Amino acid sequence: MSKGTIRKSLTSTAYERLREDVLSCILKPGQRLNINELCQKTGFNLSAVREALSKLTADGLVIADEKRGYSVAPISVSELRDLTRVRAEIENLCLRRSMTLGDVVWEGAVLSAYHIMTNTRRVIGEGATPANESWWVTHRNYHRALVSACDSPWLMRLRDQLYAQSERYRILGTQIRMSKARDVEREHQDITEAVLARDADRATGLMAAHFEMTTHILLQADEEGADLTGGEARMLIDDAVAQN
Repeated sequence: MSKGTIRKSLTSTAYERLREDVLSCILKPGQRLNINELCQKTGFNLSAVREALSKLTADGLVIADEKRGYSVAPISVSELRDLTRVRAEIENLCLRRSMTLGDVVWEGAVLSAYHIMTNTRRVIGEGATPANESWWVTHRNYHRALVSACDSPWLMRLRDQLYAQSERYRILGTQIRMSKARDVEREHQDITEAVLARDADRATGLMAAHFEMTTHILLQADEEGADLTGGEARMLIDDAVAQN
């Protein structure tokens, strides 16, 4: 294996490791990133970590500042609202293309992903906190199956990037006791039925409402002062701080 190949492999591995730490909020929103400390913690060399941070900056997950160096991209109320709106628009463009082009194999994949998700326990133990990470994996696979027949690589790349950004909010909100008024299982059932019926207007309307409900719950919890980070601050930092 050439030196160039080894270097590329190290950078890719460092990128995946740091990306996962950002998305899982091990590296918290707004946290300063010391390159030397990251090298010590992850075991990667300086070059691999620098290149990984550059890629994460391009992804919008890390911010690079000439004076302050690198930091994890902050989160805010305004960003969550904007993210939800744009994500719904891109997701529904992908969904419409998928519904137009999807064949019987695609329908089978949607039904299979839906069946697996609905037969995986969403909650571990008592209460309404969706703590079962296995369910979240099936949930991600279900939503991916819905748009899998979309034939636009650019749309799918944008879709996946927006999904990754939304994961940070999802992780921070996993300790919220979900509203008893929300029937997530019914939401997914209605979306599935509309998609398989090729009712694009109904399916996209349901999908947008599905995203907006999650955002509403997060914002409501934030307004009530819920500490969703496990730290000292509320989940959604003040917009003014986010702009500094």
